[in-house]
Amino acid sequence: MRFRVAVSLATLVLLVILLQSMAMVLFMHEKEEEFIERQLEQQLAHSMALYAHSPDAALPNAPDMWLYRIGRDGDASEVPPAMASLAPGQHEVFIGSKEYHVAVRDAEAVRFILAYDVNEHESRLDSLMLLTILTAVLLALLTLVAGYLLAGRLTRRLSRLAERVEQGAPGALAEPGMERELRAVADVLDSYRARQGAVLERERAFAANLSHELRTPLTGIRTDAELLAALPDVPEAVHRRGRRIVAGIDRINALAGSLLLLAREARPGPLEELRLRPLIEQVWASLMLAAAKDVALRLDIAPGSTLQADPALAELVIRNLLDNALRYSESGEVLCRLSGARLSVIDSGPGFAEGDLEKVFDRYFVGERGMHGVGLALVRHVCGASGWQVSARNAPGGGAEITLDFGAALSAY
Repeated sequence: MRFRVAVSLATLVLLVILLQSMAMVLFMHEKEEEFIERQLEQQLAHSMALYAHSPDAALPNAPDMWLYRIGRDGDASEVPPAMASLAPGQHEVFIGSKEYHVAVRDAEAVRFILAYDVNEHESRLDSLMLLTILTAVLLALLTLVAGYLLAGRLTRRLSRLAERVEQGAPGALAEPGMERELRAVADVLDSYRARQGAVLERERAFAANLSHELRTPLTGIRTDAELLAALPDVPEAVHRRGRRIVAGIDRINALAGSLLLLAREARPGPLEELRLRPLIEQVWASLMLAAAKDVALRLDIAPGSTLQADPALAELVIRNLLDNALRYSESGEVLCRLSGARLSVIDSGPGFAEGDLEKVFDRYFVGERGMHGVGLALVRHVCGASGWQVSARNAPGGGAEITLDFGAALSAY
């Protein structure tokens, strides 16, 4: 931006100087022409007056002038052919590369032809034009440098303002001493941040209230289901349904917690050393209680692999990845493979539509193969807060593949 401002300013200065210089040169050229014509008139009048009294003394008084006289005999052998046939008046004649101004007058059967070599004047104008162009270019370069430095002051403040907005710096963005235009931008951003903060606060309060209101009836339903599943004299099918109800209630509670977490700033709590393989097995077992699918879990993970993470956030991410994989797998298996610090979860479903890959982490994105919920959006949200990376693609052998890069947080043995 600062370079474009400097170039624009330098170009404007260059154009102004060149236009002004051209106007000045044209004005000077016009005045030179008037001066030359006046000189010719005066010299020719002086020569003609001298000729009336003393023909031999009728010579021009300037070294760049030549006076020719054609007498009664009409001998014009000394006169250049380009000038001999000129009618009385003022003329411009070019002989070779030289330009001459010629004044022609008739008096007492004698024609006077006065020629003036104007090359010296043209040379001065050319030198002036060259000097003007060089000066204009030099001033444009100086303006470019000065404009770049001056624009840097403004862009530095804009960059600093952008950094504060990006980092979410507390306090007002508008500061004393700001330029009027920059302060106007800062005031608008402060107003926008205030409105955005109010909206987020309302969303967080709504999500917290909704989560609280849901938990009360769900807790009662879960308790009844646990009692139903624990009755000794009921068929095994009733026990299974009771366990499914408990698992379904747990899933609803987890979803409510996920929505609440999305409405807040997910910040990791104290980190603990978690064994990755048992964590995945535990989450998978809880998911299979409510799933009526013949899908197996295959782990390609070293038994000693550990993860330094907030236990609640780590379980939340693993649960959402496995739940997503189980939802789209009707049969076959879900593979969890660890390669270095990268954990890949590959399902046996149809995979992602190619046009959906860039938006699978968006909340409630409706793609070619249905609507995506908040699961993957929550995974990206938690990964960003924890310093992890997440990506999605279609696995080479079929199915969708979600990859987590834990970086230095994971240790494999």
